[in-house]
Amino acid sequence: MRPTSRMEDKGEVKCIKFSLGNKILAVQRTLKSVDFLNFIPDSPQLEYTQECKTKNANILGFCWTSSTEIVFITDQGIEFYQVLPEKRSLKLLKNQSINVNWYMYCPESSVILLSTTVLGNVLQPFYFKSGTMSKLSKFEIELPAAPKSSKLSLSERDIAMATIYGQLYVLYLRHHSRTSNSTGAEVVLYHLPREGSSKKTHILKLNRTGKFALNVVDNLVVVHHQDTETSVIFDIKLKGEFDGSTTVHQFVLPPRSIQPYQIPVAGPASVTSQSPVPCKLYSSSWIVFQPDIIISASEGYLWSLQVKLEPVVNLLLDKGKLMDFLLQRKECKMVILSVCSQMLSEPERGSLSVIATVFDKLNHEYKKYLEAEQSYTMVVEAGLSRSNPLLKRPVRTQAVIDQSDMYTHVLSVFTEKKEEPHKFTIAVLMEYIRSLNQFQIAVQHYLYELVIKTLVQHNLFYMLHQFLQYHVLSDSKPLACLLLSLESIYPPAHQLSLDMLKRLSTANDEIVEVLLSKHQVLAALRFIRGIGGHDSISARKFLDAAKQAEDDMLFYTIFRFFEQRNQRLRGNPSFTPGEHCEEHVTFFKQVFGEQALMKPTTL
Repeated sequence: MRPTSRMEDKGEVKCIKFSLGNKILAVQRTLKSVDFLNFIPDSPQLEYTQECKTKNANILGFCWTSSTEIVFITDQGIEFYQVLPEKRSLKLLKNQSINVNWYMYCPESSVILLSTTVLGNVLQPFYFKSGTMSKLSKFEIELPAAPKSSKLSLSERDIAMATIYGQLYVLYLRHHSRTSNSTGAEVVLYHLPREGSSKKTHILKLNRTGKFALNVVDNLVVVHHQDTETSVIFDIKLKGEFDGSTTVHQFVLPPRSIQPYQIPVAGPASVTSQSPVPCKLYSSSWIVFQPDIIISASEGYLWSLQVKLEPVVNLLLDKGKLMDFLLQRKECKMVILSVCSQMLSEPERGSLSVIATVFDKLNHEYKKYLEAEQSYTMVVEAGLSRSNPLLKRPVRTQAVIDQSDMYTHVLSVFTEKKEEPHKFTIAVLMEYIRSLNQFQIAVQHYLYELVIKTLVQHNLFYMLHQFLQYHVLSDSKPLACLLLSLESIYPPAHQLSLDMLKRLSTANDEIVEVLLSKHQVLAALRFIRGIGGHDSISARKFLDAAKQAEDDMLFYTIFRFFEQRNQRLRGNPSFTPGEHCEEHVTFFKQVFGEQALMKPTTL
């Protein structure tokens, strides 16, 4: 785009909009036509004009539906055009005659909503995609009471269109409830499907009257109230009162004000040293645009509204409902993990039943993601993805809190707290494992290791023995290795480990490698002797590990073991050249002296 551009003054500009991609500028100056100007490199900047096709019609406005497609909305219908910038002309693709009071456009879903009929409460949606215009089912907005005169009763100010949880809704701000026993305004949501009829699905009770404005942020409906200068939040995914067709919702949190904003003072340095001026919140000059824009016309500011999740934790005390709320938010992971940590510690420690509820809600989301990922993998491996180009890998949202997240941010930190009663600590760990098992999620070995370490730390060996005996802790190679390393403080752990390894039928070489990598050289040697494989193992491998441990007595013990093995098998304690242990023999002599070498014995 050129850095600057001056248009010829042809009168007052009623509306001005760039196309998607900012290549073509459309300007409406009259009720009968729209002017166009190309902003394409090496293209002459000459205006071209398109008049509306319908005779005696006035253009109410226009909407770009793509980089080269535009819709004129007139008081007598809509006209759908393709813009041909090279030819500096427009081609009519489709038009539809219908009396129009006002219109609304949702760019996210490419849907235009037209208000029709005398009262204005019959709404006709049109959907636009790739040069096509589709007429969706029209529907009627229920007005609070039967109008006394035949004049426009539904104002554009009281309607909003927004995508909530992936579905398009029309939101109607009804200032008075239709039921006589209910006072205060309400927001009525009509679901607009691509196919089928629109239905009233949700009612949001405001329990107050006055001037309101709506935004939709992070799938939450935020309703601003000018009189009290507060806003309330609704979440249609949360449980409400269902009457068979419509769900009635109360606001999730108590009314809260938008966080104050300080306007910096502009001007010379001497002036800017003054304190910032507080912005007037909930001003009558505010204009809201969907989904999350607020404009202060009097102060010349545009804001994007955001919802801060951290304060919600202290406002929504029901932990189950809090989790339901947080799991639907985009930036929820760290807040959820923070809530989990809080509920495990004083002074906000929750009961085990509450903790179980939270774990189940987290693992329900976790399982949904794992299943979606598994289904996707199966389709790809079967080669079916080529026949379905729309197939996409599941998106891992922040609501997926996996075992690694819980271990790193919550459980490992929690088990290190000395002030927590150990029975409660173990109960929490087992509750999380129970929840994983309930959702048929394979428990990672590091969680079992955390349980074992916690039991050992508190000398609860009888409980450890029971957990292993009754298979509360599932068999795994890392777990068996951990048990082997506990032999010095709990001798039965060695046999428990061997039993587990036999059940696993795991390759013994692998187990030895794992133990050696953890510098558990003696444990590895005991294990290999336990299964009768000590006559064939590599002496060098064990001597390497013993030397890396930098423990001279350990090296001496291992060296002496292999000398004795050599004596028993070959009648001579020396190592053969094929064993490649020369450097270890030299090291042994340097540390312990040549006289410490074992002498051959004869029978």
